[in-house]
Amino acid sequence: MLQGQALTKSYGSVTVLKKVDIQVQPGEIVSIVGSSGAGKSTLLHILGTLERPDAGNVYVNGVLLNSLNAKQLNAFRNTTMGFVFQFHHLLPEFSALENVCIPGWIAKTSKQQVTARATELLQLVGLGDRLQHKPAMLSGGEQQRVAVARALINQPKIVFADEPTGNLDTANAHYMHELFVSLQQQFNQTFLIVTHNQELASVSNRVLTMKDGEII
Repeated sequence: MLQGQALTKSYGSVTVLKKVDIQVQPGEIVSIVGSSGAGKSTLLHILGTLERPDAGNVYVNGVLLNSLNAKQLNAFRNTTMGFVFQFHHLLPEFSALENVCIPGWIAKTSKQQVTARATELLQLVGLGDRLQHKPAMLSGGEQQRVAVARALINQPKIVFADEPTGNLDTANAHYMHELFVSLQQQFNQTFLIVTHNQELASVSNRVLTMKDGEII
């Protein structure tokens, strides 16, 4: 479903990725681990089209993403991919419900349909009683759960998660691990996760280890 071929990326004289090959099957949870500077986040960002490789190709469901122009790529990303980062990046002036709805509004899905799905997702992540709360009224764990719901609003083929529990305490991190597994089981949701958290990696179907810009 997701395929990266010979992905290479350099910043100045430093080569961060060295002809990396990777495949992710539908419904898999795949974690990428390794020391800081190994190239994990750069690989995730390239696969998620947030950065472009210097060389190599990225395919999602057979679509060569390198061939899309900026407008096409933005539309493809919004409807096919979801993202969860270490920090939630919620918009402070909007409620939890509105934050989850935003990608659906951008995709021009009907307001009624988006609101219904956002409500369902927030209930699913245990925030059915927090719909109208703004981010400042939510705990760190609750904010991150809103971010997960937002990532799922457009029913993405894959969710990219970059250190999704890195800013959470142990209890909230454990909840997040259980949530990812539950979403995989209920929706056959695919996840590609960069993490230093060994517990999160342990619930994955596969763990890939990176070192010096390569999957070893």
